[in-house]
Amino acid sequence: MIHNMIRHQRIEAIIGNIMKVKISNIAQLQDIAPCFGDLARVEDGSGYFSLAQVIKITDDEVSLQVFSGTQGLSTQASILFLGHSMQVTYSANILGRIFNGVGEPMDGGSSLAPDPKVSIESVTVNPVKRLLASNMIRTNIPMIDVFNCLVESQKIPIFSISGEPYNPFLARIAIQADADIVVFAGLGLIYDDFHFFRHQFEQAGVFARTVMFTNLASDPIVERLLVPDMALTVAERFAVEEGKRVLVLMTDMTAYADAMKEVGIAMEHVPSNRGYMGDLYSQLAKRYEKACDYQGAGSVTILTVTTMPGNDVTHPVPDNTGYITEGQFYLHDNMIDPFGSLSRLKQHVIGKVTREDHSQIMNTMIRFYSSAVEAEQKQAMAFDLSDFDLRLLKFGQLFRQRFMDITVSIPLEEALDLCWQTLAECFEAEELLMKQALIDKYFPGRNTDQVMEAGG
Repeated sequence: MIHNMIRHQRIEAIIGNIMKVKISNIAQLQDIAPCFGDLARVEDGSGYFSLAQVIKITDDEVSLQVFSGTQGLSTQASILFLGHSMQVTYSANILGRIFNGVGEPMDGGSSLAPDPKVSIESVTVNPVKRLLASNMIRTNIPMIDVFNCLVESQKIPIFSISGEPYNPFLARIAIQADADIVVFAGLGLIYDDFHFFRHQFEQAGVFARTVMFTNLASDPIVERLLVPDMALTVAERFAVEEGKRVLVLMTDMTAYADAMKEVGIAMEHVPSNRGYMGDLYSQLAKRYEKACDYQGAGSVTILTVTTMPGNDVTHPVPDNTGYITEGQFYLHDNMIDPFGSLSRLKQHVIGKVTREDHSQIMNTMIRFYSSAVEAEQKQAMAFDLSDFDLRLLKFGQLFRQRFMDITVSIPLEEALDLCWQTLAECFEAEELLMKQALIDKYFPGRNTDQVMEAGG
């Protein structure tokens, strides 16, 4: 290509990972002029080269983000524009493979250079053209399946804080979810977490349906900004071209937002709330809105981790995320909080693709657990407790053990049966305030009693 014949050497400045190069008469270059988002090859005199991306064009000056950093580069380096944006490998061969922040294999496997490449720059699907979410993704985690269903094409975060086991929780979802393909994106992971995910996927035997894109904490921060786009591009391709039900898992979106903030400061952009750039909302929304159920094809579902510094839900990252996504799972104290968690799409599947008693049992369990929390507060303040209060305390303890503990793993139907069993251990059928037909059908012992009465 003609791009490979033109080298630019008028480097004006190097600021952090940003390199500014002067290009005379840029408007006259027409088809071979560099465009926003295009890749470039930065070479020094010793033969060393690094990839960079065009992030700003002002008059005759082009600003580049150097992926591997500018350390060791001088103003004597040369710039060669490649004429295309960042691309990622897409083929059946990427399943079971691990890629770094620039889409290169990092697992020691065979080269994928001959495989086709696709651009990571793509537009989101028109919401009017999307199918209404109507299918459930089972995870065998009762606090999700029973109380806040994960629905195909949903975009939903896990809100948590540092120190909570959100990465092990995310790994369990990847292993247990009934998706066809799992695309994992690690953002600023420490090596122990990266090894944990890889080991868990291999041990569980799900690596053959998994693709991993990983930016480690020691890797260039600029590459962190590319990982979500590469993961989502691959997910879209599998969904549209192969008709697959794809689950995209990303951790941690706060690290991603921090990387955007750092690059924005280097670009001398005016910061907004708490130092984050003013386009934080639109940048997050651009990625989350890739979640879609395609007509006549598959679907893309997005589940992310968003850590809240200081457990502050008003922090700019979780605050903006809450306006974009369709609910959240709130993880704290090694449990999914039923009060802080919400799935805004669960009504599309509860009772429609799940059992008839799902809605009633879900509401009843939460109602009794709320009363159990109030009974615990009365007990803590040394109030006299009634017999009903004591039964509420027992229910609260069983509810945490059997459902809220994130290590619990049971199918949805067994979880619903366990809900009825837990209610039966603590309350009488008349105290449930549920539809009598459901009580007669599902309350333990009720069917047997009716049969005996009919037989007598």
